[in-house]
Amino acid sequence: MTFAIHNRVLREGEGTPLVLVNAYPVDGRMWETCAARIAALADEAGLPAFPIWAPDMPGSGASPAPNDKESGRRAANGSYPDALDRMAESYVDLLYRNGYEKAVWAGLSMGGYLVTDLYRLHPETVAGVALCDTMASSDGVGGEPRLETSDACERTGSVEPVMHFAEPTDGDSTIKKTPEFIATMTAWIRDQHPAGLAWRQRMTYGRPELAGVPETMDVPVAVVSGELDPTSNPSVMRPLAERIGANATFTAIADCGHFSAVEHPDTVAAALVDLMGRVVA
Repeated sequence: MTFAIHNRVLREGEGTPLVLVNAYPVDGRMWETCAARIAALADEAGLPAFPIWAPDMPGSGASPAPNDKESGRRAANGSYPDALDRMAESYVDLLYRNGYEKAVWAGLSMGGYLVTDLYRLHPETVAGVALCDTMASSDGVGGEPRLETSDACERTGSVEPVMHFAEPTDGDSTIKKTPEFIATMTAWIRDQHPAGLAWRQRMTYGRPELAGVPETMDVPVAVVSGELDPTSNPSVMRPLAERIGANATFTAIADCGHFSAVEHPDTVAAALVDLMGRVVA
């Protein structure tokens, strides 16, 4: 069982694609500015013009939310224990249907869960990995707010329960406090479908335990972390890069929160171009 995925091709090219996997609660558009910078920096570095994709994760943007039958088992608490695995299979299917056998997979936050699970299930499709502001361990009981958000989106039939993602707090980055960032995030969230927002949280809560998977990655890896990220800051991400070993680089971004590719696209682009260079080499 595979899910429908709307693929956003940001650059055509040849060779190994770079697949950028989006965060919650937005869609693949979050990568567009960063991807343009990736293309420019890669050209400056003399790298072959590789394809760049930013698909909409199922339940986001133009990719519909899978239904109960498609999602597999539904736990008593409403989460989907099979859904992340099925989503990983769907991304692999997208890769194969487009004529490729491997990609460099870059995931931010929830996108990082997908990339990590994909490596666990299909390492043969992975030429390189970027883990941006994400984690491998499951939520456990700490994930109950995900289900509360799902219930609220379904009950209200609106995106209001997740609008706080566009609202800065005192500890947020300079960029996140700007009117431009607030307006962009607000517009992206308002474009989402409540059912998709709910599904992605039920999928994420039900995900398998992935702790230990990054340490098995024997391909080039880039680990990226915003210093103001409340959950995946350098105190969490730097030790992760160290556990992965010599094939991993670590980039800490000052004055940056959880949405690093949106807040500081140039810095994230530089880390991903370095990753692509290591893959090509």
